[in-house]
Amino acid sequence: MATSKSRWWALAALALCTLAVGLDSTVLSVALPTLAGDLHATTGDLQWITTAYLLVLAAALLPAGMLGDRFGRKRMLHGALVVFGAASVACAYAASTGQLIAARAGLGLGAAVLMPLSSAVLTVLFDAGERPRALTVWVTASALGIPLGPLVGGWLLVHFWWGSVFLINVPIVVLGLVAVALWVPESHGDRARRLDPAGIALSATGLVAVTYGIIEAGERGWTDPRSLLTAAGGIALLIVFGWWQRRAPAPLVDLTLFRSRGFTWGALMSTVAGFGMFGMLFALPQYYQSIGGHDALGTGLRLLPVIGGLLIGARIAGRIEPRAGAKALVTGGLALMAAGLFAGGATGPETGYGYVAAWVTVAGIGLGLTMPPAMNAALGALSPQSSGVGSGLIQAMRQVGAAIGVTVLGTVLNGVYRDQADVSGLTAPAAGAVRDSVTAGVAVAGRLGDRTLLHSVQAAFTSGMDRALLVAGAVAVCGAVLSLIFLPSRPRPSDHRIAPRTPVGPPAAAESVA
Repeated sequence: MATSKSRWWALAALALCTLAVGLDSTVLSVALPTLAGDLHATTGDLQWITTAYLLVLAAALLPAGMLGDRFGRKRMLHGALVVFGAASVACAYAASTGQLIAARAGLGLGAAVLMPLSSAVLTVLFDAGERPRALTVWVTASALGIPLGPLVGGWLLVHFWWGSVFLINVPIVVLGLVAVALWVPESHGDRARRLDPAGIALSATGLVAVTYGIIEAGERGWTDPRSLLTAAGGIALLIVFGWWQRRAPAPLVDLTLFRSRGFTWGALMSTVAGFGMFGMLFALPQYYQSIGGHDALGTGLRLLPVIGGLLIGARIAGRIEPRAGAKALVTGGLALMAAGLFAGGATGPETGYGYVAAWVTVAGIGLGLTMPPAMNAALGALSPQSSGVGSGLIQAMRQVGAAIGVTVLGTVLNGVYRDQADVSGLTAPAAGAVRDSVTAGVAVAGRLGDRTLLHSVQAAFTSGMDRALLVAGAVAVCGAVLSLIFLPSRPRPSDHRIAPRTPVGPPAAAESVA
């Protein structure tokens, strides 16, 4: 068993891993408009640059936990850090949107191993008395990347080129490799657990097909047969995946976890909150840069209200959750988040920053009130034996929500923008550029000196953003209603006895620490 001092140094190493993942999840948001100009990326390209990372992350979270159990968590963490660092370099020097999307998928693969295995190691290193404090440090490090991302990314874009927002990961990865090597002990779980290749293939293919179909619907229209068939095929694959998990001898996902209302509804409510958050982070940087005319650093600074609101909400939730319970906080938080998003639906091209900062702050406070108690409700329903697979499943659901949030809200925004941007009188190439993205539209209007076109482009974009925010607000309202009905105020005693399903095969190896 590791000494007390070495355990806390190991925690610092694991926190460094999650910091890299958290930083990468938001640092790209302020660079999207710059990428649109330098790489001639359409709105669909921007969605894929963001969504490729999230989809691979969500698809690989579940098998990553199983591989860590079989081959060693320290070994897998080392490999994931190497992949994450190499993909960061590939992103920085990508010469096309296709190369960048592929490299972002590599980043998602590395992050998919870092997130569940770093938390799984904590359950081995710390006993029940120390674990809450350790988890607080781990979660804080992960959340710290959210405010650091836009600020660091904005500063880098002002002083360097867009690739620097990815190279910032490299020194963190190097420190993480050294720290994991020195202080994190090797540990294993069920070494005899068999892989579920059919489950992995079905879940990954289904998620990619659904998202691709939605993105194509935004580009081609919601009545496009190919888009609808692709999305419908993805949904069918996910249904088959659920059916297979009930019959597989060693399923990828332990569906018995969903017998707990705390786990099910806590995970779903955190997913709903992530849907709105990542949708906002997709639209707001483009709004600040293309409508407000701010540079990357100014954009990062103007995203601080959502970060400040999130931290305020989380602090309030931490203080009153023991008395109020998860149901009241999550329901109220989602309702407050919806109120902020609905207020954001009235934003126009001439709206002052004070109004935007106000509704963004309200939405951020709602997010902060929602996320910690929702996650606590889900994690509190897990027994120590099921904490690994349960944690991976929660992270997977959250990442799916984030990917769908970016995709759905992005396609809503893109569809309205393309419909309302007035390209009459323009040449075919100019009209096509305007319809591709708001960044290109503003550039065309500036090159032609056409203020009427500029006003049309800006009005079309804000109309699309408003529609997307209203959709996100409606989803938050539905979440608040479901939370009020189904989410327990506190985990029931029976929820803590959820045991993982034992697969048919050789006896499971006991949890071990090298």
